[in-house]
Amino acid sequence: MPQVCKMYITEVDLNRDFTSAVHFVNSYKEPIQPDILLRLYAYYRVASQNTSHSKKSEEPIIKAFKFNAILQVLHMDSAEAKKNYVELVREEFDFNKS
Repeated sequence: MPQVCKMYITEVDLNRDFTSAVHFVNSYKEPIQPDILLRLYAYYRVASQNTSHSKKSEEPIIKAFKFNAILQVLHMDSAEAKKNYVELVREEFDFNKS
């Protein structure tokens, strides 16, 4: 789990950076490693406070991986998940929004 090094003064700053990081990942054109995708998925789901089950059309193995990823971060609150999402994007990609 990445260590969050940026301190956010306001929730507005955190939300701005989180939204920018989400847009960055959503528009990223290169393949992303599955383990990174799962971590991003889990952080996003907790950050958006949406930890309900996956789509019924997904393969059971995919559901299991996603469920396991969420379980690993359920102890976090929304703000901590947002911080970790942003930090992971900064560590793994050329993303330096501040």
